[in-house]
Amino acid sequence: MTIVLEPTGYLLAAATLLALSGVPGLLLRRPVFGQRIAAFCVVAASLLGEAAVAALLGGTPGATYQIDWPLPFGPALFSVDHLSAIFLFPLFIVTGCASVYAVAYWPAREQPTAGKLTMFQGLFAAAMVAVVLSRHGVLFLMAWEVMALSAYFLLTTEHRSAEVQRVGGVYLIATHTGTMALFAMFSLLRGTLGTFAFPGSHSLSQAVPFATIIIAAALIGFGGKAGLMPLHFWLPGAHANAPSHVSAMMSGLMLKMGVYGILRTLSFFDVLPAWLGWLMIVLGAWSAVNGIALAMGQRDLKRLLAYSSIENIGIIFIGIGLALVGIQTHSPTLVVCGFSGAFIHIVNHGLFKSLLFMGSGALIHGTGTREIDRMGGLARRMPITSLLFLVGSLAICGLPPLNGFVGELFLYVGAITDGIASPLPLAALVAPVLALVGGLAVITFVKLYGTIFLGAPRSAAASHSHEAKGLMTAPMVLLAVGCLVAGMVPPLLARLVAPVVVFYGGLDREAVARVIGQVPLVPLTGAAILLVILGAALGAFYLLRLRRLPCTRGTTWGCGYLEPTARMQYTGTSFSEMAVNLLGVLAAPRRVRPAIADESFPPTVRFHYAVTETVLDRVLTPLFRWTGLAFSYIRILQHGRLHIYVLYIFATLCVLMAWTH
Repeated sequence: MTIVLEPTGYLLAAATLLALSGVPGLLLRRPVFGQRIAAFCVVAASLLGEAAVAALLGGTPGATYQIDWPLPFGPALFSVDHLSAIFLFPLFIVTGCASVYAVAYWPAREQPTAGKLTMFQGLFAAAMVAVVLSRHGVLFLMAWEVMALSAYFLLTTEHRSAEVQRVGGVYLIATHTGTMALFAMFSLLRGTLGTFAFPGSHSLSQAVPFATIIIAAALIGFGGKAGLMPLHFWLPGAHANAPSHVSAMMSGLMLKMGVYGILRTLSFFDVLPAWLGWLMIVLGAWSAVNGIALAMGQRDLKRLLAYSSIENIGIIFIGIGLALVGIQTHSPTLVVCGFSGAFIHIVNHGLFKSLLFMGSGALIHGTGTREIDRMGGLARRMPITSLLFLVGSLAICGLPPLNGFVGELFLYVGAITDGIASPLPLAALVAPVLALVGGLAVITFVKLYGTIFLGAPRSAAASHSHEAKGLMTAPMVLLAVGCLVAGMVPPLLARLVAPVVVFYGGLDREAVARVIGQVPLVPLTGAAILLVILGAALGAFYLLRLRRLPCTRGTTWGCGYLEPTARMQYTGTSFSEMAVNLLGVLAAPRRVRPAIADESFPPTVRFHYAVTETVLDRVLTPLFRWTGLAFSYIRILQHGRLHIYVLYIFATLCVLMAWTH
């Protein structure tokens, strides 16, 4: 096979370099040197991959590569199109940033597992590139399994921890349950088409055998990987316990592989069932509202960010559902705004969520804890991390001038416009759902930022915290700049996703451009630039006044207390308690109240408060426990007596003979 310098060839070369990047760290005697070589290789592969994406978006077509392997499944196929580019664009940015970040966050001179981590990190990124490039069912499943297992080994880097072992086991069960659904889906496609090669876009009729089962299997297999509720139960623990730069890749990139799989599968069909769009809207709304409600009550920094990933995946599925409803109802506005909002949010979420997870790593590195309520006052001690974390928090709340606002704006415009024009404005209900999610997100991240960075330190670890190293803050600065640029110049994002909307929406370029023109992107650009200039001017004026005026320092007024302490501050739990109580059905808080002793000098007691994971803790764990108990009684049949086993076989044969007659 001859590889020429065109998009698919560039991407295959980048994937190969990523996969081999961790090999020097395993072979060289100096692990520090091997880790730096790996980081250099990953950055080079990321630049190569971004060059391929730029060439593809610039109009250079991607070739199809065929590999005649000896396996009896037909030739393997690689190719790339504009849908691939949407997912590859943030993939290479985040992967390159994570590799540089890891050099300082997980240094080889201090961590004996750095070689393993570096190896599987490159393999993880390469597998995701292969997933996006695969055009053959068996090849896709191979890349999918490499991605899943690499994520497991990355997640269980600190394998001596009992909690890490538990969440690793939950992740393996969840991911292989989804993979079984994908085996069924590709087997049914093979039986329908006679080949494992992907069918052409829009080439399958809805009337083909098992079409509904194929779509349902795709929703289960890919939806579980995306973290769509109720298949999300593996996600919070996995993201919370993985190294922070791995959490950034899992949340910002791997979840999108599930979204990609669903979109790729749906692109096979010319007409989709009418119920599918509404189902995606319902599942997306459920995930968005429930995800942010669960995030609001968390005390673990990374678990909170993990639940907010479920919220953002829900927003993406709301956009896809709106677009599918628009295709069914012949509404160009819904199609364009739905797809545009979903694709833009895919790119933006990869940027700001990776920034926040890397920021959480800097906080853990500086304080030694993930507990929000044990932090406080870190803005003075970690000013760079404080500013970068603020950028990510504003972006994830969907506030201008950051990029999180752009994708949601498309969804608002589509839902409201369709609601005015349609005689059955059910899609307009999306607008209040998005508004509710946005409001809860603001509460969540005001709590998060205020508790961590403002006030006084709540523990000795917080009072002795320190700023992150330059190799950790530099990738975060790059991601923060990306969030700011994308939010200030939203027409660039619209141009990025327009070719995909044209193809998957079944519309011509003029129709797509006409609908995008209805979204106020140019005024938004002007307002964003003006807002940034105004903020910079106010900041400069404040600093100038601060230097000129005499400055004294003292404690904050303690409300009349003679000896105020840090414990009198609002904690993250107390700040969000009222909102969590209002959403008690969704957030399911668990309280363990101490018994009050009727004594003159009562002993020390503790009050325990936690937000539980409903699906895992209240459904799946009891189900597995009772299933294990039931099978423990069946174990009586296994007593080790050979003649009794022969009797079992004889009885089984008798039953089968009687049944056949």
